[in-house]
Amino acid sequence: MFSKVVEVAVADLRLCDSPLRAGGENAGHVRLLAEANGLPPIVVDRATMGVIDGVHRWRAAQARGQERLPAVFFEGDPAEAFVLAVRLNTAHGLPLSLADRKAAVERILRTHPQWSDRAIAGVSGVSDKTVAAARRRLSADSPQPTGRVARNGVWHRTDRVRGRARAVELWAADPGASVRAIAAKAGISVTTAKDIRQRLRKGQDPLRLRPRPLAEPADTSISRLAPAPAAATAAKAESVEELRRLRKDPSLRFTDSGRTLLRWLDAPAGDDTDWTTLIANIPSHAVASVAKLARQRAHDWQHLARLLEQRAHQELESQNAS
Repeated sequence: MFSKVVEVAVADLRLCDSPLRAGGENAGHVRLLAEANGLPPIVVDRATMGVIDGVHRWRAAQARGQERLPAVFFEGDPAEAFVLAVRLNTAHGLPLSLADRKAAVERILRTHPQWSDRAIAGVSGVSDKTVAAARRRLSADSPQPTGRVARNGVWHRTDRVRGRARAVELWAADPGASVRAIAAKAGISVTTAKDIRQRLRKGQDPLRLRPRPLAEPADTSISRLAPAPAAATAAKAESVEELRRLRKDPSLRFTDSGRTLLRWLDAPAGDDTDWTTLIANIPSHAVASVAKLARQRAHDWQHLARLLEQRAHQELESQNAS
C-alpha cells in the first residue's frame, strides 16, 4: 500500500479533492513548520499526486522555497485514501476539530458501513457512542449491512443469535465441516464457531450467548504507516540526541515537574529486537491487558503532543502579533 520514502517535486503536488478541515489551512502552523527541521515525509496519492497527509508540511516547503520534499506514495481508491488521511491527521500534527472529525465519521459510514462503531471511532478520534449516533441518523436514509467488520478485520453478524443459528444449520447439513469454514459462511468468529461445536457435542444449547470479553481486540484492521529502515534509524538517533539535550537543560533538571517529565521521556522506546524479546516473554494471560495499556499510553502521549503543539502555536502567534 505504501512505497519507500522518495523525493517528490513540491510543484507537482496538489490538494486532495476532499479536504479534511472545513476551516482550511492554518497559516500559523505553516509558519511554525517552516522553521522546523527533520519533519516526517508527507503521504501522497500516487494516482493523483494529492497530499493525503502533510498539507501544512507541503505549504511550509513552499514558503521556504524548497524544490523537493520527502514523501511516501499511497496506492488505493479515494475512499481508502480518505480513511488514511483521517487516521493520520487524528494521530499526529495539528489536531482536527471535533466538527471535522464528526464530518469524517459520516463520510466513512457512507463508504464503509460494514465497519464497526469501534473501528470507525479508532480511526476518527471520537467515541464509539458518537459513531453510533451518526449511524442512527444515517440509517433512515440508507439500508444498513447485516454485519460489521471488527477492528481485527473480521466480519461479524450484527445479530449474534442469527449467526449462531446459521452455524448450527450448516453443521447439521455438513457435520464434518471445519470450524473455519463454518465461521466464514455464518459470519461469526472462529472462537464462536468452536464454542458452538463444543456445545453441540455436549448436548448444550448452542444459541445461548456468553458475556462479551472485556479485553478489546487488537487494532490491526488498518495498515500502519511504517517508516523505511533508514528513516527509522535516523529518527531514533535524533530522538536520543534530543533527549540528551533535555537532560542537560537546567530548567528541567532542577525542577520537580522537569524531573518528572524527564523520567517519563527516559523510558526506552525499543527497537525491533527489543519488541520481539519483550512480546515473546509476556505471559499469555497478560497479553490483552498489556496491549490495552499500551494503547492507552499511546493515546496519552498523543494528547500531550497536541497540547504542546497548541502551546507552540499560541506562542508563535503572540510573537508575530508583538
